[in-house]
Amino acid sequence: MNAFYLGALAAILTLFPIFLYRAVKGPSVFDRLIGLNGIASKSILLLVLIGAMTGQIGMFIDLSFGYGLLNLVGALAIGKYLETKGVDE
Repeated sequence: MNAFYLGALAAILTLFPIFLYRAVKGPSVFDRLIGLNGIASKSILLLVLIGAMTGQIGMFIDLSFGYGLLNLVGALAIGKYLETKGVDE
């Protein structure tokens, strides 16, 4: 079972550079926002997997809920700001 967790962690970690590239080199502001949201969602998955590996799943799920809520509020705030600013890039 431990090999499964390590394989899942490795698979998720290989996705980070793809989203980081999208966040840095995105042709538009919205592509950068999608890249940042992808990084945040993969971080939440990492927290849950680490919690399952260490046997303290309850604590890590609470942390992932908090991080997910911060990600949601931040994405909504940035989206609303860009909507009112009128960015079409």
